Amino acid sequence: MTYPRLIVAAATLALSACVSLPENTGRSESQALHDTADTRLGKASQAARQGHPGQTGLLALPDGVDALLSRIVLAAGADRTLDVQYYIWHGDLTGRYLASALVGAADRGVRVRVLLDDIGANAKDEVLLALDSHRNIQVRLFNPIASRSFRSMGSLGDFSRLNRRMHNKAFIADNQFAILGGRNIGDEYFNASSTVGFGDLDVVAIGAVVPEVSAAFDQFWNAPASYPITTLLGREGDSSSLDALRAEFSSTLPAQAQNPYAQLSKARITELMAGGIRHVSWGTAQVLYDDPDKISRPPTDAGGTLMTKARAIGLEAKQDLLIISPYFVPGDAGVARLREQVARGVRVTVLTNSLAATDVGAVHSGYQRYRMALLEAGVQLYEFKPGERSQQAPKQHGIHASRASLHAKTFVFDRRSVFIGSLNLDPRSIELNTEIGLLCESPELAAGIASGLERNLNGIAWRLQRVVSENGSERLVWIDNADGKVREYDSEPGVSALRKFGVWFLGLLPIESQL
Repeated sequence: MTYPRLIVAAATLALSACVSLPENTGRSESQALHDTADTRLGKASQAARQGHPGQTGLLALPDGVDALLSRIVLAAGADRTLDVQYYIWHGDLTGRYLASALVGAADRGVRVRVLLDDIGANAKDEVLLALDSHRNIQVRLFNPIASRSFRSMGSLGDFSRLNRRMHNKAFIADNQFAILGGRNIGDEYFNASSTVGFGDLDVVAIGAVVPEVSAAFDQFWNAPASYPITTLLGREGDSSSLDALRAEFSSTLPAQAQNPYAQLSKARITELMAGGIRHVSWGTAQVLYDDPDKISRPPTDAGGTLMTKARAIGLEAKQDLLIISPYFVPGDAGVARLREQVARGVRVTVLTNSLAATDVGAVHSGYQRYRMALLEAGVQLYEFKPGERSQQAPKQHGIHASRASLHAKTFVFDRRSVFIGSLNLDPRSIELNTEIGLLCESPELAAGIASGLERNLNGIAWRLQRVVSENGSERLVWIDNADGKVREYDSEPGVSALRKFGVWFLGLLPIESQL
């Protein structure tokens, strides 16, 4: 960089650091509507819950297209309210598809509240302003960057505050149906990307737990850190911008509606809404989430956190624990807890991303230093292979991603209960960001998820093994047991030496608390 450019960059950083957020005043608080039993979704929920008083219906969504269409069909079925909360919302095909569904609902008079993490979504302000200009749509950004013109520089100038993010994902229709899980909004989460496909899991909930999900949304929506887009920009959008957005939607989206498996997904959700669903598991459920004030407390303050709430209800396996976490950095304390569980006779299995599959090499650098200790403690450790999801997925679903990566955050306890949500087992999720998920007490759902994974585990993942030589030295081996043929690797399979070196170097840096 030349000297004049360096001066400009330094000046820009200084100016952006001086920009402060506007006063978050004048906005109106709002809450979920509870008089929605007479809506189409309310009637569908009541019909489905016949014979299951006080329980929650739970439908797992492992397939990306089912997950996308579930949201679109619920948006189309809503009569009163839609509340959506996401960390990431891309402006790609699926992002536009869902945005169009929200506009369509608003056109019918549905109140739509959209809450996005400002840094995660990285959405264009003008698009958000156009959506917000609709009389039935409100858009808010959580913990936003003050400098809208120099976002990157503004992030650096206010790092301590902006390092705390809202990682929540929730979609709530008429306070009757809710979808929670690991998926953000973007092609890679819904099997629509040709480059990478995330293996993920969401759950549709109907019944008793849905008002709890709405209450959690309301806390974030009305939190001091949630800013209306108009407050941030100091102006309102105009109808011409919204018209231009509608025109873009109408020119790019209609052809996708005839996709064969989109029709299949619509049929599944239509069946659910009609009350004749055969795929729903019934049980009890509760929402576990970090309160929004977590981002203003020290990372070591565990008050009001998801993990504290989980410990308070005694969430612990007695026989079998399955951990699916794409970003897994347990730390010494986490290794010790898993060691204790194994010592008590609990069979602990962990599935996380391999170096070849992960999309965040820095997290892998933090995870890899704990692998040997986990294996020595008796944990069964598996690493997800890249590309396996597209190879094993049903051909009729048209998945053509060249690389697969694990993204589901799911924990199964004794095949009786399962947590499905946004929480990774790493320092960032536990200490820095806010997270949410459903703890479902449903043996049918929990056992189905565990059994389905275990049947395919050797095909989709490498099993790690600790080998101790005669002289006492130890090493890792990766065992590939796909197709009944056993192959062993002495180093991280499927990656170049340069990639290995880069991750090794990251492991030397003192960044674990940020992973």
